[in-house]
Amino acid sequence: MKYSNEVVINKPLAEVISLFDSEENLFKWQPELLSFEHFSGEKGEVGAKSKLLYKMGKREVEMVETITVKDLPKEFSGTYEAKGVWNEVKNFFEPIDESTTRWRSESHFEFTGFMKLFGWLMPGSFKKQSQKYLDQFKAFAEGE
Repeated sequence: MKYSNEVVINKPLAEVISLFDSEENLFKWQPELLSFEHFSGEKGEVGAKSKLLYKMGKREVEMVETITVKDLPKEFSGTYEAKGVWNEVKNFFEPIDESTTRWRSESHFEFTGFMKLFGWLMPGSFKKQSQKYLDQFKAFAEGE
């Protein structure tokens, strides 16, 4: 399953990237994130691996993030692996003008086991969750 999302943020590109490229800020715009633990590679750089723990409804979901591209301010991309789910997210940032930035996100999901059924039955929920994160970041960034 592949889809894209985008949001326009009323902040200059440099400010958006500064806020986005901060581990501490993740918790400010992803309230579902319970923990973030780096465990391999150079922290924050291509090849780095981190364990993320999210609260999704009544359950906790653990995933491993691997940074695949870090070419800021243009792109930050990675893979996210959880039980039954592999997800690649490519994030692209571009200035619209001096005070406005577009964040476009391209997602690619692959499912195995039980999650294949979930992905087939509820594909819209994945796109909706991705858009929610973009919208939450926009609200956070514009409030800073």
